[in-house]
Amino acid sequence: MKIIILGTAHPYRGGLAAFNNCLAEQFIKEGHDVTLYTFTLQYPSLLFPGKTQYTDDEAPKNISIVRRINSINPFNWICVGREIRKQKPNIVIFAYWMSFMAPCYGTIAQVIKKDSIIKCISLVHNFIPHEPSLLDKLLPKYFVKKMDGFVAMSESVATDLTKAVSFNVPVKVTPHPIYNQYGNLKDRNEALSHLRLDNDFRYVLFFGFIRPYKGLDLLLEAMSDSRLNKYPVKLIVAGEFYGNPQQYYDSVKKLNIVEKVEWFNRFIPDAEVANFFSASDLLVLPYKSATQSGVTQIAYHFEKPMLVTKVGGLSDMVPEGKVGYVVEPNPSSIADALVDFFEFGDENRFKDGLISEKDKYSWSKMTRTITSIEI
Repeated sequence: MKIIILGTAHPYRGGLAAFNNCLAEQFIKEGHDVTLYTFTLQYPSLLFPGKTQYTDDEAPKNISIVRRINSINPFNWICVGREIRKQKPNIVIFAYWMSFMAPCYGTIAQVIKKDSIIKCISLVHNFIPHEPSLLDKLLPKYFVKKMDGFVAMSESVATDLTKAVSFNVPVKVTPHPIYNQYGNLKDRNEALSHLRLDNDFRYVLFFGFIRPYKGLDLLLEAMSDSRLNKYPVKLIVAGEFYGNPQQYYDSVKKLNIVEKVEWFNRFIPDAEVANFFSASDLLVLPYKSATQSGVTQIAYHFEKPMLVTKVGGLSDMVPEGKVGYVVEPNPSSIADALVDFFEFGDENRFKDGLISEKDKYSWSKMTRTITSIEI
């Protein structure tokens, strides 16, 4: 089949670009003709709080990537839709993650579907944003009307979609697959040496872009729990702040845990991801709201246990007691789990569960779900 994927791709950075690259590679592996359409302008600088949207990594050599979409230019949307329609693809996949893209994606889909039988499928990472506004409730309605079907990556997202879709189209669920571009687990001491960290300590990892809904403040307060003082434990915070980091630095001082936190306040490129997971004993996602998270899939790749909160679809991805902990989103519950892990846990405690669970998250399952949707 001829398949076109619309979404973030090289030269843009981050998990969405990595996801779309992996998806395209799987379709190519299965013998399909695949093109990735990405942005000439993804976000106006006003909407992007990070340092840069771009990566310094080389473009994938085996994927056709076309930079064509301007997210704020309606005339461009019409032109892109016409260009794609002329190619007569069997499926166009819209990788959807935020309502800002709804007008752009919806218009492109409308043009594609004019006098054609091209199937338009939306692959939905998040439908209701973590920090929603009034527009976030209105804009998606335009987009969903243009789709022939949806693939959600958690039951939570599927529920949101089902409430929004007032007509009869399929909504299927398949979990976020495991990323495969980060290499193998490294020797712990080698990773610690690379990060210039002391190997006399054990490490908890908070990984990824830092935004209020991700609950770093809850984890910092949990790290100040006096029960943890008996263990040689530190927290690694690895990721770029989306906003002013000063509140977190002030909190660390107020909580008297300056010596317990190692800061890596920057975007972590793919080549360095293995160092952080190899150096760490436990990944913590103390989110206040969520649908699903690609960070859990990195932990599965490296077979690292996780501590997540009972929000959105996180507990679906992290079975309690099998691959880690699922707790209430508050400091005391997070601290309870940390104490349990370092008091009774060892690196093999959740190993069998992690190996068993990771088999569920294949890219071939994702591609089968997408191609199985019938108009």
